[in-house]
Amino acid sequence: MDAENKDSFDAAYNPSVDDGTANGRHAVLNDVEKQRFPDKQSAMRHASKHDRGDPFGDEATAEVKYRTLEWWQAAMIMIAETISLGILSLPSVLASIGMVPGVILIIGLGVLATYTGYTIGQFKAVYPHVHNMADVGEVMLGPVGREVFGAAQTIFLVFVMGSHLLTFTIAMNAITAHATCTIVWGVVGLVIFVILTLPRTLKKVSYLSIVSFISILAAIMITMIGVGIEQPDPVVQATVTTPFASAFSSVTNIIFAFAGHVAFFTFISELKNPNDFPKALVVLQISDTVLYVIVAIVIYRYAGSEVASPALGSTATVVKKVAYGIALPTIVIAGIIYAHVAAKYIYVRLFRGTTHMSKRTWLAVGSWTGIVVVLWIIAWVIAESIPVFNDLLGLISALFASWFTYGLSGILWLYINWGQWFKSGKKSALTVLNWVIFGIGAAICGIGMYSTA
Repeated sequence: MDAENKDSFDAAYNPSVDDGTANGRHAVLNDVEKQRFPDKQSAMRHASKHDRGDPFGDEATAEVKYRTLEWWQAAMIMIAETISLGILSLPSVLASIGMVPGVILIIGLGVLATYTGYTIGQFKAVYPHVHNMADVGEVMLGPVGREVFGAAQTIFLVFVMGSHLLTFTIAMNAITAHATCTIVWGVVGLVIFVILTLPRTLKKVSYLSIVSFISILAAIMITMIGVGIEQPDPVVQATVTTPFASAFSSVTNIIFAFAGHVAFFTFISELKNPNDFPKALVVLQISDTVLYVIVAIVIYRYAGSEVASPALGSTATVVKKVAYGIALPTIVIAGIIYAHVAAKYIYVRLFRGTTHMSKRTWLAVGSWTGIVVVLWIIAWVIAESIPVFNDLLGLISALFASWFTYGLSGILWLYINWGQWFKSGKKSALTVLNWVIFGIGAAICGIGMYSTA
């Protein structure tokens, strides 16, 4: 960190000038928009009054070290988490609302997700101790906020885990031509997901993320080539007249494709240098937005209005089996990342500030394993209870992704800039923008719930 930015950050977090009130805190935040992300040492020196201790403590002699991620490893984890199930539903979105509005929405929501992701990084810079959404709730609303935000994060993550298990069973049925009962494949998937979620650090998960990215790229390439060969003359439409509820349900599927923000605080917490988060974010957003547009257009162009969701089902039987087989790693690994974040929240909640955070004691290992097993069992029940892919995506997007990816980020910006909303022309414009983002999140949640009811 250069001297100028370091001085600005040090001044912002000097306990002698922070009186603990909103005005006191923000009077010393010269300009959050210009601050870089604090390095690990600065973050630990300047914790806020809400700090209950760094979640990982002093790792100098730790057996298990968490803050080990390079920025490119974080980028791969974010890509693996985000570019998975969501991309498989986007061609059907274009079939529902038309190619032109569909592409505009994908690009527009992608750009907005980039800004809201950066806002999450800014909030983390102001409150370095924040590790998850529960910590965010505690900063803004106290103990009640911690419980509400923590419950919302966990419910959302478990539902996404369930959707990955569901997709795993769909894939296995496609590959084996329903050779056995779907419940059997669900149990097989449960065992696989549990075993692969057991590593306790994200750095180990990052290596799997590389496999996941290669897997989804290969699967969608095979699918695009397959539909291009088999269905060369489908009916495609620039716009489609469709009932409002049905159209908005499709929009929630786009939102789900950008639903990785819920895990960003956890990812930043395990970076060696939190300043590197914007680089990882830019790599993610360029990768996912470009891929989403290409895949949605190409598969819809050749599969037409009858395109399947997940999109891998739009090809002939043999190609579909190959595509699902190659996509299995990304289906599994993306689910593992969501499970890791959910389990890490509970684990940190239980052992924050104790030696068990960084040790391999029987209690530590047993607790981590137990948390992982219980979370996946709950996800398995969800997967068996809601066997309709698009309905599941729409429901969880409306309930949670609308806030975690969009609406909440507007609130975060307004919170850390309290007292400075109209300080300058730039601040005034950003204030309006973030109120709009908050409104977008609220509208998506309300209308999305109505359209999926």
